[in-house]
Amino acid sequence: MSALVLFENEHFIADLMYARANNMLSRPVYEEVGFGNRLYMHKDVSERLLSLVPELEKMGCKMRICDAYRPPIAHIKCVEVVPIQGFFKADYKMSNHCHGTAVDVCLTDLEGNNLVYPTEVDAYTPEFAAQVAEGKFEAFQAHLKKARHDYMEAEAEAIRNREELKNLMESHGFRAISHEWWHYDLVGWQNYPVIEWD
Repeated sequence: MSALVLFENEHFIADLMYARANNMLSRPVYEEVGFGNRLYMHKDVSERLLSLVPELEKMGCKMRICDAYRPPIAHIKCVEVVPIQGFFKADYKMSNHCHGTAVDVCLTDLEGNNLVYPTEVDAYTPEFAAQVAEGKFEAFQAHLKKARHDYMEAEAEAIRNREELKNLMESHGFRAISHEWWHYDLVGWQNYPVIEWD
């Protein structure tokens, strides 16, 4: 685990969604495996995020980090709860979070209020989470189209914030994925091994 660092900085809000119960799993999986709300990531990711600070200050924003390094044992539990293809990688070795090279993020104002986006991070709503907990996935899968970068039916402010976040992250060594506006991978993540949590 020597490549992992505990990330703490006043410009970033540590709020790991899987450490609390109000998430798409309806379970605090990170607490269940003894990981908690500790914001670990590969040191290279940490350096890239810290390079955002001057721009965050200029924008008058902070960044909420909703997921970063994910212990493989936690990832396996996530897949068991939400077995929707594409939502979690079926094999934890293919999840960039388990390599410590991915972050799920959004921008907030200086008081920590999230800016408006086409969906919440993880496309979360209590209603969809309740359905998923009952094994009903169809409506949530339809809702997930709003999480795509090419979804243009949201209000203009939400689209503008999504694009601003993407431009910010991609100018600092991260890459977006097409189907989750909040998820960013470190460029070259394939060269980083899975990190087991002891």
